[in-house]
Amino acid sequence: MQIDAVDQRIIALLVADARASYADIGSRVSLSAPAVKRRVDRLRSAGVIRGFTAVVDPAAVGWTTEAFVELFCAGRTTPAQIGAAARRHPEVVGAYTVSGEADALVHLRAADISHLEEALERLRAESFVTSSRSTIVLSRLVESPGVGPSTP
Repeated sequence: MQIDAVDQRIIALLVADARASYADIGSRVSLSAPAVKRRVDRLRSAGVIRGFTAVVDPAAVGWTTEAFVELFCAGRTTPAQIGAAARRHPEVVGAYTVSGEADALVHLRAADISHLEEALERLRAESFVTSSRSTIVLSRLVESPGVGPSTP
């Protein structure tokens, strides 16, 4: 699928505010509301836009403790096995296969240190995990919900 500069601006505007009306977006990209809707529908049907969601502040719901955990896995552990295991833990907000010494990097959020420790113990108990290395987040410096430039 070809994505032009207007599509990119529409995507950036939706990332910034998924509740923006087609008319509001249209006024920013010089298109009518129906033209914006057609483009958004096309982007959705092509899988470029996978959905719309609310972004919740973890602090507002009390999950203020974060860590990144490097997982070291046994022999022939597949990315699918790691992903399935990560989805079993509600504290996991992201899981990635990575290059380097570790096999995967997992991002955890928890209410406090004891909750984080419990989540780590459960994650490390997965049958394929041979060891782990954790780094606790002190503060977030940059966070972007979308792809590409953060300003539409």
